[in-house]
Amino acid sequence: MTKTVQTNDYSAGHPWYYKLDGKVLTPKQILADVMESGYQGYMQDDIKKLNKKAEPMRSAGIRKFTLQIKESLRSNISQYRKYARELAHVRKHPELLASQPICSDVHMSMSLKHNHIYNDFGHLVYLESIKSKQMDLFNF
Repeated sequence: MTKTVQTNDYSAGHPWYYKLDGKVLTPKQILADVMESGYQGYMQDDIKKLNKKAEPMRSAGIRKFTLQIKESLRSNISQYRKYARELAHVRKHPELLASQPICSDVHMSMSLKHNHIYNDFGHLVYLESIKSKQMDLFNF
C-alpha cells in the first residue's frame, strides 16, 4: 500500500516494518500517501455503484457512507494511537520481546491499523471526489 515510507523493503502496512524499527506514521502522513498513490479503497466498486444511483438517493447514500467511514476512521485512529504507545514502550524495553524472533502482536496490530486507516482515507478521498459531481439529469 504505502510506497513512500519503507524500512528494509517493508512498507508501513507490513508487521516487519515495525519489527525493524520503522517510523510510526501520523494520520496526516498516511493521508498524504493515499492521496499521492490515488488509492480509492477496497470498496471502490460499491462507491461506483452508489454514484450511479439517481438523486436524491445518490447524495443521501454518499452522506451515509461518508459518516460510516468517518466513524470507522475515528475508531481506527484511536486504536492506532494506543498501539503506537504500546510499540514505543516495547522499543524502550526490548527485553519484553527478546524471546520473540518474529513479529509480536504489537507489530501486527500496528500494521493492521495502518491498513485500516489507509483504506478509510482512500474511501473518503474517493467519496469527496464524487460528492461534488452531480449526475446529468437527462443522461446527455
